[in-house]
Amino acid sequence: MEHVRAGEPAAIVVVGAGIIGLTAAWRALLAGASVTVLDPAPGDGATHAAAGMLGPVMEAEFGEERLARTGARSVRLWPGFAAELEQAARLAPGTLGLDTRGTLAVAYDADDAAALRRRLTLHRTLGLESEEISPAQARDREPALGPRVAGAAWIPGDHQVDPRAVHRALLDVVRAHPRAHLAERTATALTWNDGTVSGVLDDTGTRWGTAGGDGRSPSRTVVLAAGHASATLYPGAPTRAVPGTTLRLDADATAGPSTVVRGTVQGRPVYVVPRRARPDGRREIVVGATSDERAATTRTRAGDVFALLRDARALLPALDEADLVETTTRSRPGTPDNTPLLGRAAPGLVLATGHYRGGILLAPHTAATLDTLLTTVPGATAGEPADPPHGPDTQESPCPTN
Repeated sequence: MEHVRAGEPAAIVVVGAGIIGLTAAWRALLAGASVTVLDPAPGDGATHAAAGMLGPVMEAEFGEERLARTGARSVRLWPGFAAELEQAARLAPGTLGLDTRGTLAVAYDADDAAALRRRLTLHRTLGLESEEISPAQARDREPALGPRVAGAAWIPGDHQVDPRAVHRALLDVVRAHPRAHLAERTATALTWNDGTVSGVLDDTGTRWGTAGGDGRSPSRTVVLAAGHASATLYPGAPTRAVPGTTLRLDADATAGPSTVVRGTVQGRPVYVVPRRARPDGRREIVVGATSDERAATTRTRAGDVFALLRDARALLPALDEADLVETTTRSRPGTPDNTPLLGRAAPGLVLATGHYRGGILLAPHTAATLDTLLTTVPGATAGEPADPPHGPDTQESPCPTN
């Protein structure tokens, strides 16, 4: 069977090829649709910077209880999601780096310890599992911890996965599928027909249609998964850029931490995520993450690198011996309440965007929601975290993506 080509009807057009967009494409293919994916640089957005923490417990914030519970459900879906994807991509089990050994939370000083205890109280309120432990018990779990630890907790349900490995697997599945076509183009506008989204226009002037776009068939759909740029295509999706920086270190496997460490150093959050050891006896360690309300950027500030290394080595001094091999700054897609936009927004249009810090964590939840939305009648819901707002009933949205 030939790939869907420019100008031919495609049952589903997905805008965006990060983990969320490719998850949408994969689920649409499983539902029997033909799929076109548009992205000028697949995986080079927030996915590229992500550390891969699956941490709904330590990510839980006061006032975001609903999102925390959604994250807790999604993390439970990750083993099945990973196994299904590894099978689809013909990968050996464990290739995606899913690690379910838990997370160690540590506090640097007395004020940090008090803040950690307030967070543990929130966990109890939400029914999330966490346990306060002593600094000595924390050191038993992670001997690489430094001498200055004022408080600690063990979070058994917060895990990690390698997001770049997940993205590669999704990309391989989509590229190899006979009903899929990945076009490295920038979407510049949604096209509309009598109030229904009928397709997408790209930066070459090519119009990618959705089999007539009458809005009556659930298979005739545009899925908008363009991250923070989604709002430029559909103003009803109030996404914004929230830049953040991660560092990738290369370290001797015996010198760094053996489990995910999330800490607070004089009020500043920092995390250290170790990957599994390689055959050469070394491992990647990801340190993050800054979070700024400023314009989208891929440029890394010197001060951010300094601050992350300062705080990470305050908790894990052995990181001084690691090699700094990569600094990555990308922009997460935030929303006004940090809740993802996941569901039908207009006839012919499904939103799968605005995942903010939870794009990796919420991928299985997004997949489950899309499995329902892409195979049922328009207007169906699947317990999505938020009802997307409806945008203007216009014939065409002229806003370019960035």
